[in-house]
Amino acid sequence: MSFDARSAGVLPVRAFPQLTVATPRLDVRGPVADDAVDVTEILSDRQTRRWLWFPDEAAPVDGLSWCTELARESRDNGSGDHYAVVRREDERTVGLMWTRRTDWAAMSTEIAFAVSAHARGFGVAAEAVDALTIALILEHGFQRIELRLVPGNRASRRVAEKAGFVYEGLLRNAGRVQSERVDLEMWSLVAGDLK
Repeated sequence: MSFDARSAGVLPVRAFPQLTVATPRLDVRGPVADDAVDVTEILSDRQTRRWLWFPDEAAPVDGLSWCTELARESRDNGSGDHYAVVRREDERTVGLMWTRRTDWAAMSTEIAFAVSAHARGFGVAAEAVDALTIALILEHGFQRIELRLVPGNRASRRVAEKAGFVYEGLLRNAGRVQSERVDLEMWSLVAGDLK
């Protein structure tokens, strides 16, 4: 007797699609070991850590691990993927994005992002989030992309607005920042928004 996962209500794990997206100024691609120094710098930045879930006392994120094992693990288990945002003019990694909370039945995922201190204020995050969102919807069939932002993070709110996301409301006590529970703003862009 064989086991049919679909009839038992179990969906097989899907690997997250590897992709590369180009904009006029940026390449969004999977991270490589050579990105590790820039990744460590971005994720160790005090302003970045202020809005992420890392506790203040946590050790700095290992950029090499983020670019290799952690990215591969997320992609292979179907939960998401990691991306480097590379400025084309100097080939420098100026931002990071990662997808998580992927629901294959609903074809939805969440994007999170961080930008290096020297690249903030130039529209890098909005351009990269917009490009990744469009690729996930048009090329890979996702129906809903989410951003969950900490209230008070005005820069991330501007990114959501510029990338065309719609504010849906407040998720009370839904996240963590520096080991504290926080509310999260829910923003989304759905396939129908691109028509």
